Amino acid sequence: MGNPTFLLAPDSFKESMTAKEVCMAMEKGLRRVYPDARYIHVPMADGGEGTVQSLVDASDGTLHTKEVAGPLGKPVTAGFGLLGGAQTAVIEMASASGLHLVDIAARNPLLTTSYGTGELIRECLDLGVRRILIGIGGSATQDGGAGMAQALGARLLDSYGREIARGGGALAQLKRIDVSGLDERLGRVEIVVACDVTNPLCGQEGASAVFGPQKGATPEMVTILDANLACYADRIEADLGRFVRDIPGSGAAGGLGAGLLAFTQSELRRGVDMVLEHTDFERKAAAADLVFTGEGGIDFQTKFGKTPCGVARAAKRVGKKVIAVAGYVGSGIEELYEEGIDAVFGIVPGAAQLSDLLAAGPENVARTCENIARVLKFAD
Repeated sequence: MGNPTFLLAPDSFKESMTAKEVCMAMEKGLRRVYPDARYIHVPMADGGEGTVQSLVDASDGTLHTKEVAGPLGKPVTAGFGLLGGAQTAVIEMASASGLHLVDIAARNPLLTTSYGTGELIRECLDLGVRRILIGIGGSATQDGGAGMAQALGARLLDSYGREIARGGGALAQLKRIDVSGLDERLGRVEIVVACDVTNPLCGQEGASAVFGPQKGATPEMVTILDANLACYADRIEADLGRFVRDIPGSGAAGGLGAGLLAFTQSELRRGVDMVLEHTDFERKAAAADLVFTGEGGIDFQTKFGKTPCGVARAAKRVGKKVIAVAGYVGSGIEELYEEGIDAVFGIVPGAAQLSDLLAAGPENVARTCENIARVLKFAD
């Protein structure tokens, strides 16, 4: 391979390394064998946790914070990013409205709201961006994005013309949606939503039935929430002329997918595809001799929208081989070879406490990549 060019495009290794830190560990190991090689870092994510950091790192952007309303209304400090050039913002809705922000005993999707996510969107509008990327995994909410809409100026009114309360439970009182005060800047900004589920808003496969229980919903709550979201979809259709109930992905994040489609100019995209586009991955891969990817765990489920397979499919479009490394290698990885991954390597040297393995992640990645490089040398 002479002095090859390596493209390093891993996801984060949860609780061990950010995607950027994995890139650095990969390069450290490879450089022990190929000191004069060229290394292109493209930190990746799939639209969930780590997406803001990865896109900021990949574009030389900046991280920002804002105090917003948390899922139960208490203030939280939420983060978002501005990509290089400051024309595109990236948000993880979980930063403002995530399940991790609510103690287990307090989880109640009748009450939780996406209002803070709307506040983050408004902050991005204030910064003058032209595009907003939103990852919508990990939500604590089941309000159909109603809180988000309220934060952006929409009025959700009951039969007396009064603003309804926040939360999925209050949607039972919704009789009219007034968007005369909706932030007009939303019409001039493109919003791309990273959404890796295809669930509709309502029904047996909808937001409440599938995702409600993990957010604290009892069977009785699920029934109430599903009926409330159905009424909400009816009002959106009647008052806004938008049909969101059965769109695949409209049930994502407790129906935030539907809310974004209803109140903004949004497009739902697979998360890893969104990140690949905004990191200009294919152009960079075309200039590489070999692509490395990876994440904390790889198994047969990796082919369902996870970063390594997204990277592999994109790399194959420009004719590149792909090697994946992982902290955990599970069953069914042979299925990944049909998706474009050419080889999978585990980084764990032997049995150890999980805390020790997480701490040793960078050196384990470096050592594994060094050994891979030594094998590659045989072909030189």
